Amino acid sequence: MSHAEADDDPTLARYSRQMRFAPIGVEGQRRLRASRVLVVGCGALGGVLAGTLARAGVGQLRLVDRDFVELTNLQRQALFDEDDVAQALPKAEAAAAKLRRINSDITIEPIVADVTAENVAELFAGVDVVLDGTDNFDTRFLLNDAALRYQRPWVFGGCIGAEGQTMTILPGETTCLRCIVPEPPEPGTTATCDTAGIVAPIINVIASIQALEAIKLLTGQRDAVQRELLVVDLWTNRWRQMRIDRAATSPTCPACQGRYDWLDGTRGSQTVVLCGRNSVQVRGAAGARLDLDELAGRLQGLATVERNRFLLRARVDQYQLTIFPDGRAIITGTDDPVTARTLFARYVGV
Repeated sequence: MSHAEADDDPTLARYSRQMRFAPIGVEGQRRLRASRVLVVGCGALGGVLAGTLARAGVGQLRLVDRDFVELTNLQRQALFDEDDVAQALPKAEAAAAKLRRINSDITIEPIVADVTAENVAELFAGVDVVLDGTDNFDTRFLLNDAALRYQRPWVFGGCIGAEGQTMTILPGETTCLRCIVPEPPEPGTTATCDTAGIVAPIINVIASIQALEAIKLLTGQRDAVQRELLVVDLWTNRWRQMRIDRAATSPTCPACQGRYDWLDGTRGSQTVVLCGRNSVQVRGAAGARLDLDELAGRLQGLATVERNRFLLRARVDQYQLTIFPDGRAIITGTDDPVTARTLFARYVGV
């Protein structure tokens, strides 16, 4: 198909400027339309990733996020606004609503859930590329395990302060995340949103690089992929490429040797302190489901309860419990996992 013919095709005409970029062209655009991408996390990185790929014409976006929109998100999370905060919308649902208004020709699949060893295989099913929009190493190690096990390319990304990192991981071709970071950092040993803050421009830079890496892969331009760890510090204007001197399957890396600790469920936590939030997420038993209407009835008289079709919010003393149908709760008002688990057991009980 020529550019002139593509311009006359209403399903392709909106991408005319992108198709005129020679490495993509008409054929690359058609490949994008036939592609499916999993975006894990719909906050800062994930919002830019999803928005960029929706505008680029990726045919199906599967958006997974465990959280809801808060006012402090708006400083750096581009898909959300104050109405989303007021409605206490889950990020995946709020993001999907915005993206459908950006591009009604593609399929958006929002999933309000934590990514766990129990559901990651289903989330990976049928997708061509996985993109990291998360903010914690437990989930990243799980994504790394799943990518190696199911042979899916994935693009790691992370930001703190004005610095960001990204690397594209091609199973069997490049080093994996666990080759570079053998173990998750110990609590208190690395900077967090609480201690170092974060500025929005680094989010846009790293997510844009991640999105373009995905476009390279989806359009068949595998040779153009960035195979080294890229570190960007926007405040000091430093860009570094860090070569990893290891084989594609390292003999010292458990994941490369087929030991998937996070995917097997032998590693990972049921309790996660959320960065910069004074909040802790607690997961119930595997497979637990909650009837939020029934729970709202039980909590009457014990807490101030609000409800929408996605979640239930209960306020008890200085704490707020945001409870989801999949058996999770985000407890705001503490960063102590023990306190959070106690409140979860007392008021949710699954």
